[in-house]
Amino acid sequence: MKAPACHILMCSSSRVVGEPKGGCQGRKAAELVQYLQDEVVDRGLSDVLVSNTGCLQQCEDGPLLVVYPAGHWYGPVDSTAKVDTILDALEDGSTAGELLLNS
Repeated sequence: MKAPACHILMCSSSRVVGEPKGGCQGRKAAELVQYLQDEVVDRGLSDVLVSNTGCLQQCEDGPLLVVYPAGHWYGPVDSTAKVDTILDALEDGSTAGELLLNS
């Protein structure tokens, strides 16, 4: 398998011991991960890999979405509209500045 050009990580707020923490899980992060995966396929972004993660330790800003290799941290990504905004920016080679945490 060839390494993806872009890796998108989305917090699902689980901890190693399996105990959910923070707000991401309560803010429908799992549903948004599925939407994100479907949207990446629908847009034909074959060089983008989507993964859900355990807790990213930024619960107050969650759900979080992190895009590598750019290192952009977005939050809160709590709607399909926000996922679309981030993917639109990714396709345009820009950032979704209004959602960027590390600006």
